[in-house]
Amino acid sequence: QVRLVESGGGLVQPGGSLRLSCAASGSIFSINAWGWYRQAPGKQRELVAGITSAGSTNYADSVKGRFTISRDNAKNTVYLQMNSLKPEDTATYYCNVNLLSHSSTRFMDYWGKGTLVTVSS
Repeated sequence: QVRLVESGGGLVQPGGSLRLSCAASGSIFSINAWGWYRQAPGKQRELVAGITSAGSTNYADSVKGRFTISRDNAKNTVYLQMNSLKPEDTATYYCNVNLLSHSSTRFMDYWGKGTLVTVSS
């Protein structure tokens, strides 16, 4: 069983910063990649940023230069540093991890429950 716990969401003013964290726990054998997604009301879920086990990163065009994804392999944790936040960044942010558990023979995706980020004055 794998569990993801996100933290760090909240209310912030435009131009402000937040740092999201997502920790994976349970029967983890190997992690392939992490991702942060977001879903605003009435919109589809979209990829915000991703990072592979090798450290390669990719970002949505809308957050390039403002958001930074990083990971701590020893803690099975991924972070999303969000700077220069805009009202359009308001959404529920979800953590995703692709990993191999001890009880499986293939890599699978797991999702957190989401953390709300609201950017408003």
